[in-house]
Amino acid sequence: MQSSTKTDPATDKAAALKATLEPINAQLYSVEERIRQQARAFDPGVEGYVAYAIESNGKRLRPALALLAGGATGEIGPNHFELAVVVELIHAATLVHDDILDGAEKRRGQPTANAKWGNAISVLLGDCLFAHALKISTGFQNGEVSRRIAHAAADVCSGEIIQTQRRFDLKLSVPDYYKIIEMKTAALFGVATELGALLNEAPPEVITALKTFGLRLGSAYQIYDDVVDLAGDEAKAGKTLGSDLRKGKLTLPILYLLQQSDPEDRQRISQQILEGDDADVSLLVQAALDAGAVRNAVATARKLLREASAQIAVVPANKYRDSLGMLVQTLDDMIAPFGA
Repeated sequence: MQSSTKTDPATDKAAALKATLEPINAQLYSVEERIRQQARAFDPGVEGYVAYAIESNGKRLRPALALLAGGATGEIGPNHFELAVVVELIHAATLVHDDILDGAEKRRGQPTANAKWGNAISVLLGDCLFAHALKISTGFQNGEVSRRIAHAAADVCSGEIIQTQRRFDLKLSVPDYYKIIEMKTAALFGVATELGALLNEAPPEVITALKTFGLRLGSAYQIYDDVVDLAGDEAKAGKTLGSDLRKGKLTLPILYLLQQSDPEDRQRISQQILEGDDADVSLLVQAALDAGAVRNAVATARKLLREASAQIAVVPANKYRDSLGMLVQTLDDMIAPFGA
C-alpha cells in the first residue's frame, strides 16, 4: 500500500459509482437481499453452491440499470425488483461458466466455483442459475417480458460460444468482435434498460432508446474491460495482464494492432498470438500500447458512450435519467486515462 495521503484509484471509482447510483441505493439494497434469498428456492443439497455463486458478483450494474430505467420512465415497482434479480442471476450464471472455460481459480479475490468444487458441479450450477432466472421471468404478467429475457439469455450463451469457437482465430474481424461483445455482454445491459421502461408501458420510442442506451453502454464496458486486461494495473485488476491473449481471445486493441500493422509485422504478431507464451504476450501488450492500438480502442469505447448518452434525450428529465447520464460519465472517467 502507498502512503495514506494518496487516494486509491479503485476507491475513487467505487465512490464515484456509489454517488451515481445514490437515487436507487435503498432499492439496490432490497435487490441484494432478494438475490441472496434465491438460494433458498433450491434443494438443501444445492442451496450452498447457489448461495456461494450469488453472494457478491461485483457492482450489480445490470440490476441498477433495470431500476434506473424504471425510475426514469415512471415508478420503480415490484416488477422492477424481479427484473433486477433475473438479470443478475443470468449474469452470475455466465460468470460461473466463464470461469470454467478460462480455467480461472479466483474471481474478485475469492476462489471460483470450479476451483472449489470442480468443473462438473460448476457446469450444473451455472445451468441451475440460468434455469431459475428463466423460471422467475415466467411470473411477469406481460409475456413479452419473459420472451425478451429468454432472447437475451440465448444471445449471451451464443456470444460465449462464438467467442470460444474463435479463440486464436486470426481471421476475426472488428465487426465480428462487435457482434460477440454485443451478444455476450451488452445484451443483458440492453434488456435491463429496455424492460425497465417496458414494465412502465413507456412510449415505444423511449423503450427503444433505452434499449440502445444499454447496448452501447454494455459494449463500451466490455471494451473497457479488454483495455484493462492489457493496460491496467495487475494488483488492481486482480489478474495477470494479457490473460485474454493467453487464452486466445482477440480483443479490440489487438485487432486494431493487427489492422494497422504492415504485412511483415502482422506475420510476426500473428505468430506471437498463436504461440502465446509469457514473453510473447508481454511483447504484444507493449506493441499494442506503443502503436496506439489501446488508445484507439479507448476512443471507440468513448464514442459508444457518447452514442449512449444521446439516447436518453428522449427520456423525460428526472433524477433517474440524470443518474443514467452520470453512469456514462463515470465509465468515461474510468476509461479515458488509458487513452492518454
